[in-house]
Amino acid sequence: MTSQLALQQVSVHYGNFAAVRDVSLDLERGQIGCLLGPSGCGKTSLLRAIAGFEPVSSGQIALHGEVLSTSNSQVAPELRRVGMVFQDFALFPHLNIERNIGFGLSGLPREQRKQRVKQLLELVDLPGYAKAWPHELSGGQQQRVALARALAPEPEILLLDEPFSSLDSELREQLAGEVRDLLKRNNVTAILVTHDQHEAFAMADHITLLQDGQVAQADTPYNLYHRPNNEFVAEFIGQGSIVTARVDQAGRLDNQLGELDKDHHHWHAGDQLRLLLRPDDITHAPNSKKRLRVTGKAFRGAHYLYQLELADGQRVPCLTPSHVDVAIGEELPVHFDLRQIVIFDR
Repeated sequence: MTSQLALQQVSVHYGNFAAVRDVSLDLERGQIGCLLGPSGCGKTSLLRAIAGFEPVSSGQIALHGEVLSTSNSQVAPELRRVGMVFQDFALFPHLNIERNIGFGLSGLPREQRKQRVKQLLELVDLPGYAKAWPHELSGGQQQRVALARALAPEPEILLLDEPFSSLDSELREQLAGEVRDLLKRNNVTAILVTHDQHEAFAMADHITLLQDGQVAQADTPYNLYHRPNNEFVAEFIGQGSIVTARVDQAGRLDNQLGELDKDHHHWHAGDQLRLLLRPDDITHAPNSKKRLRVTGKAFRGAHYLYQLELADGQRVPCLTPSHVDVAIGEELPVHFDLRQIVIFDR
């Protein structure tokens, strides 16, 4: 089965600077991928290469089995059957919604174009908005119009470049979930570029996390969170602390962290280990003898996110229901659950 989008060891250079190095990626039809990472990691350069705005210096990009880019040939962007949604939506302010959506359909006869626009307005849950103007719509509605316009010519893939960055963070995750449902219902293949992992988790089936132009880990959202390849991935994805602890013969860790299970983890007596502790690995346990001093707390509505201090001063996070209310400086009785803990090689 040919994949819908296939990148094979793609590199993108600007002069001598390698913005992207040896990135490979496969998306099946109807899958939603994501290029995630801090700014300057190469994700936008890669997206621009897929769209045809940047040449590749090595490797190849193929869409639906057709090779679009190699180091010595490249299909023009307008011939690529690629839809783009940009961060500022880029709607035409002087055109109403109907004409915005129909913009890329100039090749169709008028009646057919009208039909397609009507179909798309229903698709993005905006029937009845054909004659409205962009400035009359909310940010979320404008985003859906931009989506409809990009989907109108039935592209083979939809590229979304930081599509929610101008919206406030509350709305972002919600909209990412809505857009995901819409793309899934219509079996649209898409790639999202973002630096926001919550957005990535809410929308993507598969995430390629980039670091300095290279793939740090390409995986499902679940695995990125629970099975990070290295410390960069662990630090970038989600809250958590990486702490250093020594382990003795019996598997006991210092700092009162508890015991490691030999079946799940590989270690040797005397090893200095680097452990990733997520907020959900440490729970409030009223009867526990382990008590850690609270050095920080943040109210999150249904939860408190506490910062706790280990005996040697290292800090770890803990998530509790919000009725567990302990003042900074006081102690919180806790239980460490080390069954799922991630250990990094020194």
